[in-house]
Amino acid sequence: MSGGTLPTVRGPASATLSSVQPTRISVSHSLKRQTRTQNAQRWSISFVYSPMQRNFFMQFYAFLLSQRGQADTFTCTLAGNNAPQGSWASASAPVVNGAAQTGRSISLRGFYVLHPGVVKAGDLLAFAGHTKVYMAVADTNSDGSGYATVSIEPALMASPADGEAVTYSNVPFHVALVSDSSDMALASGMLAPLTINVVENY
Repeated sequence: MSGGTLPTVRGPASATLSSVQPTRISVSHSLKRQTRTQNAQRWSISFVYSPMQRNFFMQFYAFLLSQRGQADTFTCTLAGNNAPQGSWASASAPVVNGAAQTGRSISLRGFYVLHPGVVKAGDLLAFAGHTKVYMAVADTNSDGSGYATVSIEPALMASPADGEAVTYSNVPFHVALVSDSSDMALASGMLAPLTINVVENY
C-alpha cells in the first residue's frame, strides 16, 4: 500500500506545526533592510508518540515503509486539535463567495447573518479544488448578508471556484516524509518513542 492516511490507532503525545515562508533579505551600506518574497509557503509537522506496544508500533512502521521513503504522499490531521475555534455558524456548510479570488483573503457565504466570531484566528481551512492548507489570521464576523471575508496566510495558491466547498474541521494535510530513512528503536518490553516528520505537498 502507498499513499493512504496516517494510522490513528494511537494518538501522538505532541504534534508541532511549523510554517516555512522563504524570504530574501539584503542590507545596504546605510543599513537599510530590504526584503523580497515569492509568496511561497508550506507546513511541516512533527508527530511524537509515547512508547507503545509492538502491535500498535508495527502498524505505524509498516505504513511508513509503504511510503517508500519520500516517494509517496499521504494525508494526516492534527490529532487533538482538529476542531476550529470559530463557530462557523451556518444553516448549511459555508462555501466560497465568488470566483477568481486572489491574495490574502477569501470571501465566504452561507453564515448566519451578523454572527460574531464565525471564524477565529488560528482556524485551518482548505478548499475542495486544491489541497493547500491555509490558516485564518484574524477573527471574522459575518455581515448582514451572511458573508464573511477571512484574512488568511499564505496568499491563495489557486483561485477557488464560486460555491466551492470549504473544509474547516479535521482539515487534511497532504504530506510526504522528510527522509528516506525509517528507524525502529527497540527497548525492553516496549518500543522506543516514535517520531514522524512530514512536510506538506500540494
